[in-house]
Amino acid sequence: MLEIKTVEKPDERRDFPRGHLEAVHLTGLDFAVGVFEPGWRWSESVAPIAGTDSCEVHHNGYIAQGRMHIRMDDGGEGELGPGDVFVCPPGHDAWVVGDEQCVVYDFAGQMAKDYAKAAGD
Repeated sequence: MLEIKTVEKPDERRDFPRGHLEAVHLTGLDFAVGVFEPGWRWSESVAPIAGTDSCEVHHNGYIAQGRMHIRMDDGGEGELGPGDVFVCPPGHDAWVVGDEQCVVYDFAGQMAKDYAKAAGD
């Protein structure tokens, strides 16, 4: 069965401090567009909602705009910018670098289902 949706009419939107997520849900794929404002940091903006010390969501993503720094719990880290494609396993913190909002397309599926949701929701 062919499914087509547009991110212009997302199935849901989740707001959190200094950012938001809009998602479309299809069979076998949840696609999310995350918008993170300058000053956003996962450990400050989303951790209180998620109830975990680190982000426990796996991400397959593409940076469309802005810059983001990711630090893994094991100490590995890197900075991402426009055009970068990345895979990030659970167990990390992340934050916007600079004074431009960061726009991330996430194809992992899990981000659209679990990101910025309270445990048990």
